[in-house]
Amino acid sequence: MFFSLSELVMACSVKNLFSSLRQAFNIHVNSVLHCQVRYSQLLGLHQQIKKEYGNNVVPAFPPKKIFTLTPAEVEQRREQLEKYMQAVRQDPMLGASEMFNSFLRKAQQETQQIPTEEVPLEIYLSKRQKVTVNILTSDQTEDVLEAVASKLDLPDDLAGYFSLFLVREGVDGGLTFVRKLQDFELPYVSVTSLRSSEFYIALRKSYWDTAYDSDVMDNRVGLNLLYTQTVSDIERGWILVNKDQHRQLKSLQEKGSKKEFIRLCQTLKYFGYIQFDPCVTDFPEKGCHAIVSAGNNELNFQVKLPNEQMKEGSFKVTRMRCWRVTSSVPVANGTASTSPCSSAKCEVKLELAFEYLMSKDRLQWVTITSPQAIMMSICLQSMVDELMVKKSGGSIKKMLRKRPNGSLHRSESQQAVKSPPLLDSPDPDREQIVKLSTKLSSVSLRGISASNSANDVSGNDFHGNYAFEGIGDDDL
Repeated sequence: MFFSLSELVMACSVKNLFSSLRQAFNIHVNSVLHCQVRYSQLLGLHQQIKKEYGNNVVPAFPPKKIFTLTPAEVEQRREQLEKYMQAVRQDPMLGASEMFNSFLRKAQQETQQIPTEEVPLEIYLSKRQKVTVNILTSDQTEDVLEAVASKLDLPDDLAGYFSLFLVREGVDGGLTFVRKLQDFELPYVSVTSLRSSEFYIALRKSYWDTAYDSDVMDNRVGLNLLYTQTVSDIERGWILVNKDQHRQLKSLQEKGSKKEFIRLCQTLKYFGYIQFDPCVTDFPEKGCHAIVSAGNNELNFQVKLPNEQMKEGSFKVTRMRCWRVTSSVPVANGTASTSPCSSAKCEVKLELAFEYLMSKDRLQWVTITSPQAIMMSICLQSMVDELMVKKSGGSIKKMLRKRPNGSLHRSESQQAVKSPPLLDSPDPDREQIVKLSTKLSSVSLRGISASNSANDVSGNDFHGNYAFEGIGDDDL
């Protein structure tokens, strides 16, 4: 059995903006301002939820006060409201409700003062390839994904294999996957509110089991998307390739053999993994610097020990009893600050901690300190969801939600736009059901695996690190 708390629980904080005229609160998602709301707005949401779902389901809401609140009472209300929002988001029914998510989307749009209008939005397929879709600024994540699938001519039944991610490109060209875009946000507003050209939205496959690659590769567009992602992962060093494999891949690419190219890559180390920025971990000892990657139902650690020795090991999600994401604000003079953040970005320290079955009857907590702790947890949650769906005999394939009239709400001219063939190989003559809960935070998982494998992770089980060897731009 497992339960999940949403991203809003661990990644979101409510901060007070108090004035003599009114009381407002900032809601931060992943340390970035999502929206500003007043107490009266949250009270209105509570009353709507209570009317729809009844008093027995809805958590308690902080009561109104007749007199002006003291600073201490304001802080108490902030804490109560944060707990209320967390409780609503935790509830499987309330947290997934359109009422709650639409409230957050509307508040996000109003806070950023972005009117509803038709705009172009660039979606990157790789570092050098992108498509532009015409959307509304008020389109939610699913709407944008649907528009991208339509533009690419990707069948609806394959669109569920992909997701939209907020990505940041560093000065060195490296990519940081900030988070997976969620139901409660508007992609256009999320990316433009950051007011930085280093952020953009990328399309990437959202499953982990490589067996699903066959479903995707049966379609030309799906094949091209998977091929482009694989090439990009090799170029950035996420997939390890030795010289002999390099020659084989180059030969397959010159022949335009995309399926064979992907099949070979499936045998390579770290195929399908997402690599995170350098971070700090307390395993195998405190203060170790590490590169963490997520894939193949595990978190892989490449650790640099204090003595400069490099070690590597993996933690299987099926052996994690539970995990949590925690945040802390900067400390000044030994006291954590409770003042509101003055900018859209609020500096907080994020940690992902998981309790791992090292061996029979021995559990140990492992902690990762990283700005991408939320994204790591999203990856773990989606791995668990995928395993549970597979265990129940289901499939991750899902159709995008249809409108009542069976069509998009955009204009006919927008729907009629067809894209040219995309993601062509170097040879221009060659061709080219269950909705997963991926909102994150704390998960308890029991009963998926009780095996006491010989692959138990301990400090002594780490082995030497592999050298990265990617394929350069001239080769692909």
